[in-house]
Amino acid sequence: MNSFETVFQTVRALLGATGADLSVRDAAWSRFCAVGLPTTRDEEFKYLPLNRLYETVYGAPHGATVSREQVAATGLTTPAGFTLAFLNAEPAPELSMACSLPRGVVVTTLSQAREEMPELVEKYLSTVATFDGKLGSTNDARFVDLNDALWQDGAFVYVPAGVVVEDPIQIVYVTTANLGPIMTQPRTLVVMEQGALARVAECFVGLEGQAFVNPLTEVVLGSRANLEHLRFQDETLESVHIGNIFVHQEADSVYSSINTQFGGDTGRVDLNVFLNGEHTETWLDGVVVGAGEQTLENHTRIDHAKPNCNSFEVYKNVLKDKASGSFNGKIFVYEDAQKTDAKQTNQGMLLSPTATFNTKPQLEIFADDVKCTHGATVGQLREDALFYLRARGIPKDQAQALLVYAFAAEVIEKVKVDSLREMMTEKVRAKLS
Repeated sequence: MNSFETVFQTVRALLGATGADLSVRDAAWSRFCAVGLPTTRDEEFKYLPLNRLYETVYGAPHGATVSREQVAATGLTTPAGFTLAFLNAEPAPELSMACSLPRGVVVTTLSQAREEMPELVEKYLSTVATFDGKLGSTNDARFVDLNDALWQDGAFVYVPAGVVVEDPIQIVYVTTANLGPIMTQPRTLVVMEQGALARVAECFVGLEGQAFVNPLTEVVLGSRANLEHLRFQDETLESVHIGNIFVHQEADSVYSSINTQFGGDTGRVDLNVFLNGEHTETWLDGVVVGAGEQTLENHTRIDHAKPNCNSFEVYKNVLKDKASGSFNGKIFVYEDAQKTDAKQTNQGMLLSPTATFNTKPQLEIFADDVKCTHGATVGQLREDALFYLRARGIPKDQAQALLVYAFAAEVIEKVKVDSLREMMTEKVRAKLS
């Protein structure tokens, strides 16, 4: 924790925070210090070894120079559209790619947005990432507090009412710790007004060294807004990635998430969605591919607070070697949320006898007229399917790769941007080769 204190004081001095902003950061830091880093004795982190956070002395983000070619070498694809890039938590115009946007649409850094449109940003910033007033006895916001205390910059996306953004918006956070271990706290705020439609891809890639990356994303969807949100994590195998996403949906809005994890020594993503209006739809899909001694987790939480809402979850996990993973999916149906329809499916495929996977669906239902189901399975490749392919002359390695991809394809094929879908397909194949 001493290195965390040093980073906090460094960031505090660097930003020159004053007034209300300073109070917010100090309060968040105090809350984090009151609980500290978690251990496996904490229920919400019982399967997540965070040894690296305890053993590594992290510094504040340092300046770096990275070329487009170095980023491309990670396999990251840049689709047609607007790309806003950051390097070690600082804006990286040399890695960004601007293009024309529909009238009124804003894609910029949070620091610039706070200067140019402070009322709009402050109206939403830090209002969604909270468990205040929500059900549940094990809510844990320590890494949210850490980001609140330490974040330096990030992305701001604003889509006005009724505007459709055809091309994807890509936000890229690149981390390189070539001068020693660092911690970064990326921050993203996406605001979509009534009837707006967009696709946003958040990509986190690591190039070198040990990093602790602790991003926080807030999404606000007005009534009838529609967001397709892709999240891609491929940090270095010496890094720790702890991501938190909070989504607030108003009536008739649609939120579709595809969450993928490939990198990091230790990776965890918490996705929290609050349904605050009738007739909302929420689609949460995810793919995890782990190898070596990686530990990769996904935790989802959906709060059905209003009636007549639907949510659907499908998470796939592929693990080999000594990799471990876990999935915890919580669904809360509030007393007034009649006519809720919630479906949750989680599947784990173990390609090695030493790989492990834990799954824990949780449903807490306080309404009586609902349809809520969950299913969880953990298994290995089907021997009959493998035999069928080999009997037709397909080598064993290729047959296994085909079956694994078919398992993950249910999620990957939902990615509508061709270049991003192809990138994920190649990443699955490369990880399992």
